[in-house]
Amino acid sequence: MKSGDIFGYAFGAIRLRKLRAGLTTLGVVIGIAAIVALLSISQGLQISITDQLQSGFATDTLIVSPSSGGVFGGIGGAAGGSASDFSLFVSDVDLINDIDGVVASAAIVQKVSYIKATDQTVTAYVVGVDFATYSQIYSSTFVAESGEILTSPESKTAVVGKSVSDPWENGTLICSVGEIVEVVWTNTTVRPPVNQTVEVTVAAVLAEIGGLSLTGPSDYSVYLPIEDAQSLFGTEECDRIIVQLTSEDDETIESVSEAIDELFDAQVSVTSPTAILSIISSVFSTVELFLAGIAAISLLVAGVGIMNIMIVSLMERTREIGLLKALGMKSRTVLAIFLSEAVIIGLLGAVFGIGLGWALALAAAQIFTGGGVTAATGQAAASTGFVITPVLTPTVLLGAFGFGIAVSVIFAIYPAWRASKLKPVDALRYE
Repeated sequence: MKSGDIFGYAFGAIRLRKLRAGLTTLGVVIGIAAIVALLSISQGLQISITDQLQSGFATDTLIVSPSSGGVFGGIGGAAGGSASDFSLFVSDVDLINDIDGVVASAAIVQKVSYIKATDQTVTAYVVGVDFATYSQIYSSTFVAESGEILTSPESKTAVVGKSVSDPWENGTLICSVGEIVEVVWTNTTVRPPVNQTVEVTVAAVLAEIGGLSLTGPSDYSVYLPIEDAQSLFGTEECDRIIVQLTSEDDETIESVSEAIDELFDAQVSVTSPTAILSIISSVFSTVELFLAGIAAISLLVAGVGIMNIMIVSLMERTREIGLLKALGMKSRTVLAIFLSEAVIIGLLGAVFGIGLGWALALAAAQIFTGGGVTAATGQAAASTGFVITPVLTPTVLLGAFGFGIAVSVIFAIYPAWRASKLKPVDALRYE
């Protein structure tokens, strides 16, 4: 028989057993849908998080922080003190600037404080920086939407993030350019704890940055000249130092990292934003593999169902197979017919499974992130704009097709082989 005749005969056999074939196909549909939905959401999540992080990173920089905490410890240490016995000082930027391959460096003094304006109070990170250097390092994100960021600002001036100025994103402003706000920091190193307050004038409001900023400018921060921050917090120490390099190539990153490590006698952690992004990508790849494995279990269960259904079909069609072989049909043709039925079931299951999986991924993304992820900021709540958009890559699409068909065919091989080995006489006498 020709290939077209074989597939036609197989399709006719499926049509005669619609309910059974439909239930068998449904198992494949569920397995493929699970794979497509999970992988589409995970890849969309990876892209979204990576984009968010990249908006807060400068790839030509290094982050220097006390060694035991690393970059994350340095950030966390802003709320509760240094993450290591070793301390970085604001004056250390002068030592780092003398290293070959360094363009500039900026010390960061950061604490969680309260911002009081009019009759409202919000919680924000108060960050002390050198405005000139910080603007140079983060030239694309440390940009004013209103007002002006001066490279040599007067004392007691501030630059506020968009979400500090407009925490509800509805035009109800907590503060705007020219207004005076109070920065209140609770000093917990003394007993009883003491609130220290300074009044500052808002010189500029940053344009919306978005993203999950770990080291760079943030919508939820208030920036003071570093001298004012040192005076408010009563410290010469800094939480971390951002180092801008002449190049973002691996050789420059490695040489400067080694020089900084040697300068501080291996008491600091030097982290590259590109390394952080690489780690995140590696973690997501592992998660995707894990999710695909979980989803594949349901597809394997569907494969067992296919084998079971085809064995039952073989038993029901024994006399039919005997008659066909008695009329001259070859064993390989019988084998091809049964395998063709499996291919059709796998193909239909893959097509409908991909469609269902994509629909489920879109629905899940809409339900869980359609309104954005809400982050509390004191009494206010603001949206981070973090939205997952499912991504169906060609690899996932083709893999779903191939996996659906492959599982169907593999589990159909044994029933098809048994059918092809039936002897015409024995088959015709089968009751």
